[in-house]
Amino acid sequence: MLKRLRLKFVLVIMSIVTVLFIAIFGLVMHLTKRNIERESVQMLRTMAFRPPASSTMHKPDNMPDNIRLPFFTVTIGSDGELTAFGGDYFDLTDKELLQKLVNAADASSKETGILPEYDLRYLKNDNGRMKAIVFADISSEKAMINGLIRNSAIIGLMAYIILFAISLILAKWVTKPVEKTWNEQKQFIADASHELKTPLTVIMTNAEMMTDKSYTENDRAAFTKNILSTSKRMRGLVESLLELARLDNNRSLMQFDSVDLSKLINNSILPFEPLFFESGLILAADIEDNITVRGDKEKLGQVVSILLDNALKYCEPAEKVCVSLKHQTSNCLLSVSGAGAPLTKEDRINIFKRFYRMDKSRNDGQSYGLGLSIAMSIINEHNGRIWAESENGLNTFFVSLPV
Repeated sequence: MLKRLRLKFVLVIMSIVTVLFIAIFGLVMHLTKRNIERESVQMLRTMAFRPPASSTMHKPDNMPDNIRLPFFTVTIGSDGELTAFGGDYFDLTDKELLQKLVNAADASSKETGILPEYDLRYLKNDNGRMKAIVFADISSEKAMINGLIRNSAIIGLMAYIILFAISLILAKWVTKPVEKTWNEQKQFIADASHELKTPLTVIMTNAEMMTDKSYTENDRAAFTKNILSTSKRMRGLVESLLELARLDNNRSLMQFDSVDLSKLINNSILPFEPLFFESGLILAADIEDNITVRGDKEKLGQVVSILLDNALKYCEPAEKVCVSLKHQTSNCLLSVSGAGAPLTKEDRINIFKRFYRMDKSRNDGQSYGLGLSIAMSIINEHNGRIWAESENGLNTFFVSLPV
């Protein structure tokens, strides 16, 4: 898919470049050709109204400034006699050729035109007393146009190759976020499938054992209990997956309002105190009063619960977990710290990825590695920042929110 996406991107870029090149070079060629023709016709008009008997007509010193092309003039007398004069570039003694040129010019009803077989442009002037036709050589014009076409083709080809290479680099750069998201999505689907496979296997196994009549009623009750507890855990996983999907698609209907974060954290700590006590942990709080933020009260409470639940699962027994909230210059800083296995630099980054668990041996089936991912998505929606640090045997999770 990514290859096709890059190919489409390159094709679109190169199609636009092709159209632009054709338009630009076509316009340049058209304007250049028109300017050359206009100058040539103006020169012919200048020569058409000069005295035909001027003996100095062919002398370079007496030539008008706009005369740049070899030319000659043919006058047709009342008796049809042809008289030619002009520069030394042409052989004007060939009466047969002159007659062919005059006939070819007369065959056209236009005042001016081109005789392509002779590389000549003509201008007819008939003032009633005398008819004259001025001819100018256009081989230099054609050479100039051909040279312009050749140079334009070379420049265009070189630019095309350079832009093609640039478009390949841009295609790779533009699709890099898409590639990252695509890989993350594939990994997410694989991990979700793996996490769902285990509880489904447990449910199916217990259901099959319930159909075995060799088991007693007590055994079947135990199987039913296992199915129920596993179903509840799987429901929690599905709900977490749906929550992530809503956050990813910005469909999470957050109700932003003024929230007393100090009070919210204190209320969130209360239900965790007996859980920490049962686990042999000490839960200490240092919450600064009257810290208010703008956000969704329910979602912010969910973040606090995720951090406390994470500390409950992974902190060492008989240790203290500290929850702190402090007001800073333009934001507030929430921290949850406790003793545990040191987090490496890689762990501090990956821990917020979906389904990431550092110590899978400690997985009791209740955790799926989605909590911190959900917390990060919520904090990002609140224009905040969440990160982890590990120092002196303490792992600390920080949340910074604007006040």
